[in-house]
Amino acid sequence: MARRKEGARAPNLRSSIYLGSDGMWHGWVTMGVRSDGSPDRRHRQGRTETEVTRKVRALEAKRDAGRPGKPGRVPTLQEWMTYWLTTVLPLAGKAPRTIDDYWSKCRNWIFPSIGGHRLDRCHPEHLEALYGKMTAAGMAPSHVRKVHAIISSAYGAAVKREKVGRNPAALVDPPSIGEAEKDSLRDDEARAVLSEAARRRNSARWSIGLSCGLRQGEALGLRWAYLVGRCRECDYPARLDVCWSEPGATRCPRCGAECRAEALIWYQLQRLPWRHGCDDPSACTKDRHRWPCPKDCPKASRPSGRRHRCIPADDPHLCPKDCQRHAKACPNRQGGGLVLRPIKERRKKTVPLAPELVTILRAHHEEQQREREAAGDDWHDHDLVFCQPAGAPIDPRRDWGEWADILKAAGLPHHGVHAARHTAATLLMEQGVALAVVQEMLGHSDIRVTRGYTHVASPLTQDAANRMGKALFGTATKTATKNEEPEPSG
Repeated sequence: MARRKEGARAPNLRSSIYLGSDGMWHGWVTMGVRSDGSPDRRHRQGRTETEVTRKVRALEAKRDAGRPGKPGRVPTLQEWMTYWLTTVLPLAGKAPRTIDDYWSKCRNWIFPSIGGHRLDRCHPEHLEALYGKMTAAGMAPSHVRKVHAIISSAYGAAVKREKVGRNPAALVDPPSIGEAEKDSLRDDEARAVLSEAARRRNSARWSIGLSCGLRQGEALGLRWAYLVGRCRECDYPARLDVCWSEPGATRCPRCGAECRAEALIWYQLQRLPWRHGCDDPSACTKDRHRWPCPKDCPKASRPSGRRHRCIPADDPHLCPKDCQRHAKACPNRQGGGLVLRPIKERRKKTVPLAPELVTILRAHHEEQQREREAAGDDWHDHDLVFCQPAGAPIDPRRDWGEWADILKAAGLPHHGVHAARHTAATLLMEQGVALAVVQEMLGHSDIRVTRGYTHVASPLTQDAANRMGKALFGTATKTATKNEEPEPSG
């Protein structure tokens, strides 16, 4: 580092500190080269030489460590995360419901607590203070870990773009959580559910859900075009409802050979929140928003007993200016409702169908054809396997209520709809199916997720214990008895 007079030129790649004519000390540090080829030189100033020297050395340390950062003003954590949520994640194809969940956690915890920190000045201690605050408020450890994952992902994107040189979340250990208990049914309970569901409409929905381990959205978003019969001879794929030529078997429409039935689980049905299509959301649905009254509000003088009341600006129920909660009332609303979206996994998965399930689906298809004829022109053709009597998609809330009614009628305690997926994994494990095969059928991206079901598959562990007992005790005892020499007579 060289000290020079104002206007004097320092050697290349050397930092300089000088006292300017304005009475302030100035420092210049060469950090590298900009994208246009010009030198990237950063300026620091202070009232004393010691202050500027400290700032210059801090910049030099970042440069020498290979993390100089981008030139210009460093954004705050709230500014960067707002850009990350509104631009980066949608372009990366992140699910809208996931982004909405991130927004909720940002508004409730991240922004009020640490959102004002500059991106490069948010330290691990600030994150630990946030997590301690959440824990003291009674938040579950899983909720705290989710907030930690959001912050870490946002910082990871900032590091890649050289907004900052490090990720402080990588230096923090979030609260540990135990392994979640898998909510599943026993095999006799699953059969009781199918027996009760057989008395209801769309009973095949629960048959395929329990046997294939589909998520709720995957089952409700399944379409006939994605149920295929693949020929064993010529590998020709065709719609399963086309090659149902004989009861109990599927036949290839090209060569007549027997087909194997498969379900292409590529899409899922989801309900997405509506977005405002107007320029001013607050004016669009002002009757639904709770804004504070102006100073001379004429309605404030109404007699008591009327609905109107003045709301203070610090009311916790006050809607923010960018509120989207009432977008469903917007006349130009967009992007919401029930939609078909790609499944959670990045890769498409194919699930084989058992012959018994093909027979059930064939009967369901015939029943749906009768409903189509009865509906006539009122039929909404979405090619859905499971739909309402007029062809419209089934709302996930209605599907959840149907599942609760089936469990209650079968005399079983309440379980979430996702318990059907856990049940399929557990039953496969109990049948001795290999972990890799179960992973492929359920579409788990990591085999560690599949391995989490091994502790509930007690018949397998009991069988392993029995075999070990025979190996150590039964066989060993017989061998010792066989090799034992007979005592001499007399």
